[in-house]
Amino acid sequence: MPQTRPLAEVGVSYVMPVLNEERYVQSAVESILSQDYPGPAEVVLALGPSTDATNEIVARMQAADPRIQSVDNPYADIPVGLNLAINRSTNPIIVRVDAHTELPAGYTKRAVQTLLEKDAANVGGVMAAVGRPGFQAAVARAYNSRFGLGGGAYHSADEPAGPAESAFLGVMRAEVIKAVGLYDVTLRRGEDWELNHRIIEAGHLVWMDPQLQVSYWPRSTPSALWRQMYATGIWRGELVRRLHLKNSPRYFAPPALVAATVLAAVIGPLALAQVATGVLGLILVAIALISALGPAAYLGALTGIAIVTPGSLRDRLRFCLVLATMHYAWGAGFLKGTALGARDAVDTSRVDTGSADSESQDGSSQPSA
Repeated sequence: MPQTRPLAEVGVSYVMPVLNEERYVQSAVESILSQDYPGPAEVVLALGPSTDATNEIVARMQAADPRIQSVDNPYADIPVGLNLAINRSTNPIIVRVDAHTELPAGYTKRAVQTLLEKDAANVGGVMAAVGRPGFQAAVARAYNSRFGLGGGAYHSADEPAGPAESAFLGVMRAEVIKAVGLYDVTLRRGEDWELNHRIIEAGHLVWMDPQLQVSYWPRSTPSALWRQMYATGIWRGELVRRLHLKNSPRYFAPPALVAATVLAAVIGPLALAQVATGVLGLILVAIALISALGPAAYLGALTGIAIVTPGSLRDRLRFCLVLATMHYAWGAGFLKGTALGARDAVDTSRVDTGSADSESQDGSSQPSA
């Protein structure tokens, strides 16, 4: 039955995995501390082995505010850090926050009210990507577009409120997520979707409220975006291996595009060179033509998107480049993850490699894809 406890009696614990986030962690924590929530609150940061000034910034914030706690996450993996932070937390409601997100002032209050009124186990909202002018702004536009990340409900404020297969970030009942086993530490991507899958399988409700909009800062260079999407695709492929047809059909479009493109690139030259004659030659030509339909249709779609997208020619071309990067990287990763499993695949865009597109330079936590 729905609960009607006063919010002043319902404590919340904000949990956040942090790695190389010197440009974003302070504003993320400040957005938490600025919440107008009337109940008890604490912030628990899971600190990975950052190579920038992240941990020093966190230490200064802790010294200034006793509500900010931390726990070491030597493995750096997000699910491990989340579990460590949750186990360190003391309140019945867990609010997941990423270091690259900023919560609007009324976020927690509305989410907890919805959680209690709907008797839900998890309530999430919309990831509203934002970016600085240039490539990051184009990535943000792609994240917010139905053409970008495949039309997941938590990427669009136009979706109606209601039950969902997953939720961005999430405001969760601690007792429920502990009962289903917390986050799966064998996953490095897709951990939110997989946890919500188990929550629903256990008979609980996951609710999406489009009024809960959280600002998210995505990757800001092509290299970092490619590495992020490639790793995300690998781990989605791993989830397909584990859960089979329980995955949404939309996840299979990018790998189909990649497979068609590779097939056309390999078979097309063979057919043109007439390396085979007779029936075999006709088969090669047919395969080349059929496989070429995929990338040709995709190029046509990108052209149409470029025409209808507002902005300068440069902005439109950059937007299409971002879309292609996201789709091909994710699709290639998906094929690898499905065929070979994720094994120890890591999103290297989150690690300081000393390059301009390393995590300490451009930052960002992951979206749940």
